[in-house]
Amino acid sequence: MSGLDWLVLVASLVLIVTYSLRRSGKDRSVHAYVAAGKRMRWWVIGLSIMATQASAITFIGTTSQGYSDGMRFVQFYFGLPIAMVLIAAVAAPAFHRTGVRTAYEYLEQRFDARTRTLASAVFLVQRGLGVGLALYAPAVALAVILGLPERVTILVMVALVSAYTVLGGIRSVMRADAVQMGVMFGGIAVAFVCAIRGLPDGVSLRDALSLAGMAGKLEAVDPGFDWNSRYTLWSGLVGATFLSLAYFGTDQSQVQRYLTARSLYHSRVSLMFNAVLKVPLQAFILLAGVAVFAFFLFEPPPPLFHPAERERVEREHPADAARIGSSFAEAFEDRRVAAARFVASRGSPASRGDFLAADRRLASVRDEAVSLAERDSGQGTYSDTNYVFLTFVLGHLPWGLVGLIMAGVFAAAMSTISSELNSLATSTVVDHYARYVRPGIGEAETVAALRWATLGWAVYAGVFATFGGRLGSLIEAVNFVGSLFYGPMLGVFAAAFLFPRISAVGAFWGTVVGLATVWVTKLAIPGLAFLWLNPLGCLATLLAAWFFSLGSGVGARPGRPTREVGA
Repeated sequence: MSGLDWLVLVASLVLIVTYSLRRSGKDRSVHAYVAAGKRMRWWVIGLSIMATQASAITFIGTTSQGYSDGMRFVQFYFGLPIAMVLIAAVAAPAFHRTGVRTAYEYLEQRFDARTRTLASAVFLVQRGLGVGLALYAPAVALAVILGLPERVTILVMVALVSAYTVLGGIRSVMRADAVQMGVMFGGIAVAFVCAIRGLPDGVSLRDALSLAGMAGKLEAVDPGFDWNSRYTLWSGLVGATFLSLAYFGTDQSQVQRYLTARSLYHSRVSLMFNAVLKVPLQAFILLAGVAVFAFFLFEPPPPLFHPAERERVEREHPADAARIGSSFAEAFEDRRVAAARFVASRGSPASRGDFLAADRRLASVRDEAVSLAERDSGQGTYSDTNYVFLTFVLGHLPWGLVGLIMAGVFAAAMSTISSELNSLATSTVVDHYARYVRPGIGEAETVAALRWATLGWAVYAGVFATFGGRLGSLIEAVNFVGSLFYGPMLGVFAAAFLFPRISAVGAFWGTVVGLATVWVTKLAIPGLAFLWLNPLGCLATLLAAWFFSLGSGVGARPGRPTREVGA
């Protein structure tokens, strides 16, 4: 990066951290630290909900997913609007009526302490893994820029985010999210415009999309039904609806956002805000990845996008690397000429066939490069999906704009990591430490415990992040990890909200059975698309909860307002 890029990046990070601390407020109570004093407006909550999910994984992973697999991933979000409407109608009123600080407090009011503890423990494990992935994404960016080991960049990121998260609490996190969302989507828009403006003279946006469409990149909807296909219309409408219900309706990292609202009205409007905007925003991010694909039809991409692996292959297998490099350059030139001919002939049938044949030849040579990278690597399957977008940004954007894009990556990462660290700390202290270790804990000691818990989870996330590079596409990895847990969590909350005859015994053992069902199914049927694990886990939990409730003293306990932790 140039000096101007570094100036833009560093200035952006300093401003974000400073703004976060200044917006934290003077109230240092537990109520302010975990719930922002219940003073937040809908637009701040809505942007914070969006920012918590739209991490650097969105920036790096989703754009790269658009390059590699086209628009199909947008089907993953088809269920989100449905989920938001249901959460606004059922979950948000229940949480607000009872005055809970964590989603899992509600389970104790409805069932018992054992069910609350189990659900909270599952959240801590699952979200701890998720925040590790969110931390790994910007570490990839820094490693590419600086040429440093990823572990060093992970340590830098942990220290940077922990500083203002520990001191500021939820208010500073959410205020910063609103700013960070602007920086993030500004960066995506800049990348999209640069990719289109970088096309050769005479190649329009329409031409670029036509070429991408021929390569299958614009196939946004797959109406076919296949249990093993990750992204289809049906997995999006069914599996992703269950996943979204679980994530936004039971996960503390999201529930805590709308628990800070000054009223139920502000909670509901913030959820509807996401229901309306999330799908088009994700579609645009994927389209930015498709634009990068079109750009690389006319500018040569590297055979391998991972720079360190590319250098290792060239060093350890120079003859094979040179041969593959030469073949790749020839195949790229054939595809570039075929693409130009397609544009000049306005998409004649002959030019279509030539382009598709040339694209297949280039893919075949790249497969050879991937096989070479996997040889003697010691890391199993090679994947460089997460480096595609970064390669475009660092190699083809003008000075200053690279720094802006990288500021967007870090803004997205910081919003997600800070939100999740705060939620993890809140659940740790409210659901476990103040409940079992130090019951009746005082205000000052509770705030101190929250800060120490934040630091502890930051370290945990940093350790897990060191394994992020082995998980392939980040955007798929984070949702796969969630799908191992979310179905049973949705099941037990659905039991609490909708089924008054399910007992505490049924809720607890139903959750255990649901978790076991998901994990056994995934081990027994490894090819099953992960989105289907969510409805499976939910239904298994509800059926088992109903069975264990028979004869165990059925009936709901009415919710009641909760005493504040530290009060």
